[in-house]
Amino acid sequence: MQSPAAEQLKRVLKPVHLWAIAVGLVISGEYFGWNYGWKDAGTIGFLITTGVVTVMYITFIFSFTELTAAIPNAGGAFAYAYRALGPFSGLIAGYATLVEFLIATPAIALALGSYMHFLYPALPVLHVAIAFNVVFVMLNISGIKESAMFSVFITILAVAELLLFMGIIAPSFKMDNYLANAMPINWGGVVAALPFAVWFYLAIEGVAMVAEEVQYPKKNIPRGYISALATLVLLALAVMVLTGGITDWRKLSNLDYPLPEAIAIVLGRASGWTKVFASIGLFGLIASLHGIILAASRQLFAMARSGYLPKGLSHVSHRFKTPHWAIIAAGVVSIITLWTGKTNDIIILSVMGAVVMYIISMVSLFALRKKEPLLERP
Repeated sequence: MQSPAAEQLKRVLKPVHLWAIAVGLVISGEYFGWNYGWKDAGTIGFLITTGVVTVMYITFIFSFTELTAAIPNAGGAFAYAYRALGPFSGLIAGYATLVEFLIATPAIALALGSYMHFLYPALPVLHVAIAFNVVFVMLNISGIKESAMFSVFITILAVAELLLFMGIIAPSFKMDNYLANAMPINWGGVVAALPFAVWFYLAIEGVAMVAEEVQYPKKNIPRGYISALATLVLLALAVMVLTGGITDWRKLSNLDYPLPEAIAIVLGRASGWTKVFASIGLFGLIASLHGIILAASRQLFAMARSGYLPKGLSHVSHRFKTPHWAIIAAGVVSIITLWTGKTNDIIILSVMGAVVMYIISMVSLFALRKKEPLLERP
């Protein structure tokens, strides 16, 4: 499946780095995107949807951790499906993963542009989104340890900001607001809202793509995954419920910047806290954009190394020990996609890729248990 490379990826990552990368990959889902689910399902309907999706992700991550630790390969689901089911299944899993991560990148970049536009209306959303893409392509090229340390720093800030957000809006929570028109489209809306509940957790599996850069993967990968999932479940449920009770939730159901708008409703748009929150709110989006580019580039690298994409994408920089051409390619695809879609449409497409990958991964898990019962697992 893979040929030896002149340059190898460095094993430098520890559990704290994995926690930061996993939470960072996902945490933008707490900042935007999920609120579109209210439009389809209402607050209670979307709470039901999110509960179902949360249980699904808990079971999926425990299963996916087994695969990641047993087969630490930058290809992630592509590598597992290839080994368990053969080249064709590996190809499908690999391209589904590429759709998930490459398409998620412009969605997050657009949200960053929207946050900056909220702060400074003169700044065009698209231009800001492109600028952030370029900056984080350059950071990812600079080295995995440098990228991981940045992830730790920015993810801690993003989590702290969500805790601050909850502290500010909690006193304004009213159950009457949360329950008003709580399930307007009945069960059809609950189903329609599924992609936006998945957005709360989408891409946590991206840690698999740095598995070749983890020290002691069979021990450290489960630690990183489980701690990240626990963090994300608590943040997702708390942010969603508290935000839905501060006002008529329909005011927030069609925005790319629901949290700054929620702060503005609670404190007033002229409040200094509103501007401060919107400014530091960029941390969560930055963490995810950085992590998604990292994961997408490793998937491109692994598939190119196996001959499914142009071989040049598998080259590793002699100086930085990173797959620089794969990182640049991920950035280019993101910038092209920025010109073509709206945020909610991009989210749905990314989720579709993820669902295909999840299904193939779970089939691979059971196939490997039968095919290789002696494979060392965590």
